Amino acid sequence: MPVALSHEVHGEGPGLVLLHGVGLDRRMWDRCLPALVARHRVTLVDLRGHGDSPAAAAGVSLAELAADVGALLSGPTHVVGFSLGALVAQRLGLDRPDLTASLTCVSSVADRSAEERAAVARRQELAAQDFGASARAAVDRWFSPAWREREPQLARQVLDTLLANDRACYLACYRVFGTADGELWPGLPRIAAPTVAVTGERDSGSTPAMSHRLAERIPGGRAVIVPGARHLLPLECPQELTDVILAHTGNADGNPTGAPAGNPTGAATGTPTGQESHRS
Repeated sequence: MPVALSHEVHGEGPGLVLLHGVGLDRRMWDRCLPALVARHRVTLVDLRGHGDSPAAAAGVSLAELAADVGALLSGPTHVVGFSLGALVAQRLGLDRPDLTASLTCVSSVADRSAEERAAVARRQELAAQDFGASARAAVDRWFSPAWREREPQLARQVLDTLLANDRACYLACYRVFGTADGELWPGLPRIAAPTVAVTGERDSGSTPAMSHRLAERIPGGRAVIVPGARHLLPLECPQELTDVILAHTGNADGNPTGAPAGNPTGAATGTPTGQESHRS
């Protein structure tokens, strides 16, 4: 049975749900929320095992995490997922196509190589042995030295969020994150929802090559690469990311330009500065 997720709802308009990454919570979308709420009824959730939601037991599956989200949705919804949340979004697209108006896969892994799988397995082992060291290593990967210098308090907040996790819940969900791309890969061609995959040019874990693979694997998929960015697009590049999301949801809602509501010229405001590819 799905668990009841802690969540909050803001705004009016077509439904959109935001899914965070492993070890984080719904607060990671704070910088994106104002632009999204201007166009959508936005639901922010804490995934099972995170934030204020119920705990995740050992052996929790991607399908269970997706079913939790599906239980919150009452009809077709634009699903935006970051990292682990992007895998949940893809599972939801396969299991509940009736609920997925579109998918935006932010900083998503896909079809990891043997070397990439070994690297994520080492990170999981480090998390089990020394959780603090694992959390600090993650923040070091996610924040460039220049960004950390500009916003040291933000880096500290992200680290504090990671350290506040229940260790068993984190490890259960990290196991899903570390393996679910292989589970999803054979089924991706069956996803019918319009899909865009967006990641940072310098994301070493959810690489540009992975976003391009997703775009090629999902019928009609597109990839957008944000120049100079690392992993935490919702925090590092909220303007660029919300531009991508709103252009995508606008197209899925039948607006041929993807222009934000209230823009009578049909010209996108703040065009994404990414490199794009697509499969028709």
